[in-house]
Amino acid sequence: MTALIETHYLPSIAYFAAIQGVPEITLEKHENYVKQTYRNRCNILSAQGKKNLIVPLTFKHGKVLITDVRVDYGQNWLKNHLRSIQTAYGKAPFFEHYREDLEKALLTKPVYLYDLNYKLLSMCLKWLNLDVTIRESLAYEKLTSNDVLDLRSAIMLKKTENIQYFYRPESYQQVFGNTFAANLSVIDLVFCEGPGAVQVVRASAIAK
Repeated sequence: MTALIETHYLPSIAYFAAIQGVPEITLEKHENYVKQTYRNRCNILSAQGKKNLIVPLTFKHGKVLITDVRVDYGQNWLKNHLRSIQTAYGKAPFFEHYREDLEKALLTKPVYLYDLNYKLLSMCLKWLNLDVTIRESLAYEKLTSNDVLDLRSAIMLKKTENIQYFYRPESYQQVFGNTFAANLSVIDLVFCEGPGAVQVVRASAIAK
């Protein structure tokens, strides 16, 4: 079985819980970009609580294929993201172990959002030691065959009810706060748990 899913920016733990049980994933390469989604944003945990990191884009209106959406490097977001991550996770047990990988991936400055997300997804899968093959869709298909797990739009910023079918938060020690903050970007988990992060992902996954 393969899972069909869109790309996210530094995906959430639920994203990896959803795909961890399949041998391959197919990235939706032929969708139109959807605003106000995880395609260009993620959540981390700061001393003040959840913090939203948003990648600015160059287009403003109309339908645009995800592969045509350009990242706006004219804005200072990259430096701000790296600074925010450093501030939030500088004291996390495994931050220094993974920091260089993240900086290298971001500082390559891919022109297109899809390519940026692809690079970061590959990095995160490697961090988690998840043996998942990445493929790309050849065309947009509204309906999929029975051997495809369609996860497109399953993990939404504003509509969270769908994730209950494949994600159950498994707590771990975070840098800030006495109350566990669930389903942050997977970098929160990796910086805090290191090689043990994959066990938390698997414990968070609900059997499909």
